[in-house]
Amino acid sequence: MNFRIIKTVIAREYLTRVKKKSFLVTTFVVPILFAAMMVVVVYIMGNTKERKQDVAVVDQSGIVMPHLVSGDRVTYTDYSSESLDKIKANLKEYGKDVLVVISPLDTVARTVSVQAYSKDPLGVEFTGNLSDKVDDAVEEYRVRQYGIDNLSQIMEDVKSNVKVAEYTLDEEGNESVSESGIYMIVSMLLGIIIWMFIMMFGGQVMSSVIEEKSSRVVEVLISSVKAVDLMFGKIIGVALVALTQFLLWIVLTVVLVSAASVFMGKNVMESFSGNPEMMAQTVGMTSDQMESLGGVMSAASDTTVVAGAPQDGLHTIVATLSNIPWTRLIISFLIFFALGYLLYASLYAAVGSAVESVEDTQQLQLPITIPLMIAYMIILMAFQNPDSGVVVWASMIPFTSPIVMLARIPYGVPMWQLILSIALLFFTFLGCAWVSAKIYKVGILMFGKKSTFKDLWNWLRQK
Repeated sequence: MNFRIIKTVIAREYLTRVKKKSFLVTTFVVPILFAAMMVVVVYIMGNTKERKQDVAVVDQSGIVMPHLVSGDRVTYTDYSSESLDKIKANLKEYGKDVLVVISPLDTVARTVSVQAYSKDPLGVEFTGNLSDKVDDAVEEYRVRQYGIDNLSQIMEDVKSNVKVAEYTLDEEGNESVSESGIYMIVSMLLGIIIWMFIMMFGGQVMSSVIEEKSSRVVEVLISSVKAVDLMFGKIIGVALVALTQFLLWIVLTVVLVSAASVFMGKNVMESFSGNPEMMAQTVGMTSDQMESLGGVMSAASDTTVVAGAPQDGLHTIVATLSNIPWTRLIISFLIFFALGYLLYASLYAAVGSAVESVEDTQQLQLPITIPLMIAYMIILMAFQNPDSGVVVWASMIPFTSPIVMLARIPYGVPMWQLILSIALLFFTFLGCAWVSAKIYKVGILMFGKKSTFKDLWNWLRQK
């Protein structure tokens, strides 16, 4: 390979792409849309009050109504003495949104059934809360049937909530606090980042090759540049364009969101950020999780943990984050990130050179996407048992290791396994690059014929 020529191809590929209108449009439009989405969500959540529901209750069991305590969002009113059919037919005239009917008590099964009627479909939250309240009423009734004094209090007293304090031991026997959930989040995040990058930008390499081939520009380029130099220059050039766009998205989004928060004023932002329940609903977390996360960020700087002592959630999270081998993790991430992208991008380039349109890539692209999908599924299992045979082998096999090994590192990986995985990935990349270069060299000049796996094999056999 001629590195001077590769450098020239990289510069050409980079400058050509960043000067395109499509690059400029997507670079600036995507952050605007993303920031607008965030601002709209914050504004709506900060200015919208939850609709209050008025519920009419017909309790035929006589045990449930005392447990239906009204709150800020739901008001329960006892209509047990009213006609059920009359309420059902005139629900709006009664000024009620929902009619809840509790069946007579089944003394054999010691339970009741519940029906809810409304003009509009009810949400999962309402039905879930109602179900919990009815369960409490039925449980209390069943406890009373045993005729034991203070049985409810006895059952409450015997309940236990024992939490396992996790510690990891180093080679010298020193212990440190750990939390598997934190390792799970870190490992999945890193694995998914590499998976998304390979899928998105490997596809861009393939599309770029197809575009130049279909426009016959490649015929001019190949007359003065070797095919292998052109392929690697394109792969690296697309990677640099992708990284540039990704960094610009982050910077522009942060700037736009900050500017929007100033423009909207502190009141709206404070009404949103000061309400853990509202924020939790927006991001799909519970209020306790949201408050815990905020506590971690504010207390991380002055938290100390003593091994062997009882730990609360905040101390455990901070201690676990501090025990992750960040230096090894970051270096490994960069290595697997680069080698994984180069491996798959070279394969995508070979596929792109063998076809004349994106529609023709499905058959040839399938063997590339299957290992990526398998790796993605394995990282979802890695946090449950990071040392299982499937996970360990997948972290060694080069076509899945860039994703799976990153998911294992926070849990601790022997150095020999990490070095072996990198070595296998590197030499597999060299082999696939050689194979892809041979396919690229022939396929880039083939026109008018739909390529098959048999054609690729014949091209590989050519000298």
